Amino acid sequence: MEKMLIRGGRVIDPANAIDRVMDVLIEEGKIAAVAENISAEDARVIEAAGRVVAPGFIDLHCHLRDPGLEYKEDIVSGTRAAARGGFTGVCCMPNTKPVNDCAAVTRYILEKAQTKGSGVHVYPVGAISKGLEGKEMAEIGRMKEAGIVAISDDGRPVTNSNLLRLAMQYADHFGVFIMSHSEDKNLVGDGVMNEGFMSTKLGLPGITRAAEEVMIARDILVAEAEGKRIHLCHVSTRGGVQLVREAKARGVRVTAETTPHYIGATDAWVEGYDSNCRVNPPLREEADRLACIEGLCDGTLDAIATDHAPHHEDEKRVEFHLAASGISGFETAFCISNTELVCSGKMSLSRLIELMSLQPARLLGVAGGELSVGAPADIVILDPERKVTVDASKFVSRGKNTPFDGKTYTGAVCATIVGGRVIDEEEA
Repeated sequence: MEKMLIRGGRVIDPANAIDRVMDVLIEEGKIAAVAENISAEDARVIEAAGRVVAPGFIDLHCHLRDPGLEYKEDIVSGTRAAARGGFTGVCCMPNTKPVNDCAAVTRYILEKAQTKGSGVHVYPVGAISKGLEGKEMAEIGRMKEAGIVAISDDGRPVTNSNLLRLAMQYADHFGVFIMSHSEDKNLVGDGVMNEGFMSTKLGLPGITRAAEEVMIARDILVAEAEGKRIHLCHVSTRGGVQLVREAKARGVRVTAETTPHYIGATDAWVEGYDSNCRVNPPLREEADRLACIEGLCDGTLDAIATDHAPHHEDEKRVEFHLAASGISGFETAFCISNTELVCSGKMSLSRLIELMSLQPARLLGVAGGELSVGAPADIVILDPERKVTVDASKFVSRGKNTPFDGKTYTGAVCATIVGGRVIDEEEA
């Protein structure tokens, strides 16, 4: 493995409170030194002057669609897209075909990632219930042995509160945690977008915020009663943020994420019936967007995850109410987040990197998220001031479904390095 020197970049490493121009030396796939004016013979030199060198991003929540839905995405295209977005590790949700509810599927995912993936670390999330049906608990212990990092029925809520309670107990025993899709399907009904002025204007059935908030409250109360840990996926409402804030103040073991599309878009974008704006939970109103941003700034929300959900164009180029829900998010996550959070003056770039790298690593208990000597050389090189115009046709992902297509943001990913190997690099 070649020796590598990343020279003259602005090194931002929140774990070690570093934010200054330095060099980073990589040997044998690990961080060998972080200092000024490092001299290294026979090293490949990457000039990073004017750029930021940071721990690689880790995505808590994505859909690689493999096995069974490879026409949308597979592990090969998905990990390449993740690398293009600066991610060195991703957690893939279990709503595949077959569902990742047993050790055999977990092993398939890991083996394909290792043999055919781009090099990005893939962390499988196993199902809570068999077939995601919410009836019988999946084989949590065996999936843990095979390599899962968490359990979730993402895409579907666990409506049986007792099953959720038992799953929390089993998850704690096996050293994993629950990632909850908080949604009351009865309150969703036939809704397809956020309930409010815009849904009324467009004549589309709305989804009340209560559909999300009722289940967030339920999840928090069950975790509080059991004294167990729970992680809330894709929080999108101001009420949801407040419920998490209050629970943390009480000492509940709750963590939560939001996504770039909930901080970068609103239900006003649905005007024109753009089916690329159909996502679950739905895009909310401006007050909700600002509440999610405030939650990230004050620590109520612990991380930014993509909820990367690629779809075939035939599933999106239909009437709004017939369109599949989801946004292809790997390749726009940094530029949207940087624009809405850092360029707006709401937080520092160091804090954004913490939310996208260090915090996810700590929540998962995996290596990465820092540039400490001896740590894996999982690194992203960024140009946080470059203007970029999103061009979905050039996405590496098979999913071109994004409402951000054609829009201009600030912040580019220049290179992604995993284990000391450059796995994605922009053309010179």
